[in-house]
Amino acid sequence: MNLWDLGDRICILGPSNSGKSTLANAIARKRGLEAVHLDQLFHLPDTDWQQRPREEFIALHDAAIACERWVMDGNYSVCMPQRLRRATGLILLDISTPASLLRYFRRTLFETKRHGALVGGRDSVKWDMIHHIAVTTPRNRRKYRAMFEELDLPKLQLCSLPAIKQRFHEWGLTPD
Repeated sequence: MNLWDLGDRICILGPSNSGKSTLANAIARKRGLEAVHLDQLFHLPDTDWQQRPREEFIALHDAAIACERWVMDGNYSVCMPQRLRRATGLILLDISTPASLLRYFRRTLFETKRHGALVGGRDSVKWDMIHHIAVTTPRNRRKYRAMFEELDLPKLQLCSLPAIKQRFHEWGLTPD
């Protein structure tokens, strides 16, 4: 699949720490699209991942999807239906739970700068996040796979870190 086949409003879904934000930024640079990181809309800046009020998040989300050209990373099922109705393409990153956990620990322990991070926020290892990746994500993965199959959009599923890396190469994307 060609990157341009996905249109001008691309959703990137997948488990935490699968590389959604890095891919979104790379596509945004290549295609001249606005990169929208849902983590940044869902959480308050300058906090340790404190959530915004639900209504405020949905309003920010709906304003972002009203734009004509974007690549948006994140799941947040509370507003996924309207996002997918606006989307022209979908990428599902479907990496394994161990890979997600490894990337989470690497990110929180060793990386000082990352794509999609909160402005003024800080990453640290949190039990809630480990539980989310290890317990919640496998259930969500099944749900996202089923949804992916049902959607009638140009779509691409990448099931491993090497597959994601290969797509970066094929599309001429750079992670930074």
